[in-house]
Amino acid sequence: MKDSPFFDFENHLKIPNEDLQKTLNAALSQGGDFSEIYLEYKIYNFINMEEDIIKETAESISLGMGIRVLSGEKTGYGYTNDLGLDKMNKTALTAASIASIPSTRNASSLKPSHFQHNYYPVNTLPQKESLKKKISLVKQSYSSAMNFDPNIMKVKVSLLDQTQYVRIVNSEGLDITDVRPLVKLVCLAVAEKENKREAGFSGGGGRNGLDYFIQSLTPEEIGQDAAKEALNLLEATLPPAGEMPVVLAPGHSGVLVHEAVGHLLEADFNRKKTSIFWNKMGKKVAATQVSIYDDPTIPHFRGSYNIDDEGTPPKKILLVDRGKLTGLLQDRLSARLMKKSLTGHGRRQDYTCIPIPRMSNTYVDKGEYSPDEIIKSVKKGFYAHKYQGGQVEDSGKFTFSVSSGYVIEAGHLTSPVKQATLIGTNIDILNKIEMIGSDLEFGLQTGTCGKEGQSMPVNDGCPTIKIEKMTVGGQN
Repeated sequence: MKDSPFFDFENHLKIPNEDLQKTLNAALSQGGDFSEIYLEYKIYNFINMEEDIIKETAESISLGMGIRVLSGEKTGYGYTNDLGLDKMNKTALTAASIASIPSTRNASSLKPSHFQHNYYPVNTLPQKESLKKKISLVKQSYSSAMNFDPNIMKVKVSLLDQTQYVRIVNSEGLDITDVRPLVKLVCLAVAEKENKREAGFSGGGGRNGLDYFIQSLTPEEIGQDAAKEALNLLEATLPPAGEMPVVLAPGHSGVLVHEAVGHLLEADFNRKKTSIFWNKMGKKVAATQVSIYDDPTIPHFRGSYNIDDEGTPPKKILLVDRGKLTGLLQDRLSARLMKKSLTGHGRRQDYTCIPIPRMSNTYVDKGEYSPDEIIKSVKKGFYAHKYQGGQVEDSGKFTFSVSSGYVIEAGHLTSPVKQATLIGTNIDILNKIEMIGSDLEFGLQTGTCGKEGQSMPVNDGCPTIKIEKMTVGGQN
């Protein structure tokens, strides 16, 4: 990041280039094709309030280095939080052991690189803000939820913020840096009435400073939204079961696209032929009105980044173009083996992890219909509003739990329902999409995605979508 007022690295990542060059060379000493050093310094803060008191505050700081060596299809990796030259050299030799032919090959000289964009400019990094200001935001959200209605019996509010400094150097001469802010304020509200208990959830954040919670989404709004959801669920019943038309709500339903489609378009699953999509490039996999993107360049979004964790500038990728499969999310290893271009989707949880292909901000593009048109087209069906999670197999079969929704009768949303299940196969459901709304929205800026033991911040979205028919699990 060129000329950033925040990019001081607290002096922790200012390792002499000579030492980095020696470490890259040691990593290549056994015949590897490529070596890389990922330096990370991260400050993380957490505040939790429940039972009318601040229950917990915590701060953690991590500092370390991961060293990777690629040799054909093989990856060697080592990491350390001791940044002395001797320890760096030993870690490099550990990673180098994946190759087995001694070599005198040297890395290219490091050349500092800069990017001209900045997808998350902030006035003040979260770490620079006072604890008093952070606690005030938490208390505002807690109070707004707790006092919203007499039936709200319990509230829990958490504020998380972190600032991540990264520096990436490699044997091709790359030397690039970034500073990544991330904030999240979430509220859980529990309502009770007539021996029934339900919980509502809301939150927001992204790659912002704390000003976001003053200018864009207030703590009061977050608390009230959580309380409203809990109260609405008190009145909800179990949904009817069977095969029926299903309408997906805008924004929140993006998680279904993320899980049921997005993961299977990550390049490693296709390279290994474990994804149902591995042999379908250029072929029809969805209805012609369906286009799906993954875009790490949306300003301030939770899944965005200026460079990926291999130092590659990210690109907006068209994954499905009017029903045809057109793209995959690539990291360096998969792109090399598949002979494809880098897309900037190599991501890692922290310096202890290797980068792998990951989603960022994944969404179905908007269509031509209004939400009202879509709902009015359904005589009897189900409207899926919010989700608790789901399971997806490599074959594309999925099961999703819907925490809240509505019955659709004669073109209107009627009875609120809860604890529904959506069951299907991704390609089948993609081809049964009949109508796509013009109301593209994104879900809460709070999502985290897991893969191979690594968790990453992401976001997803979609417009209102009508599926011709789908299996809904409920009560008979």
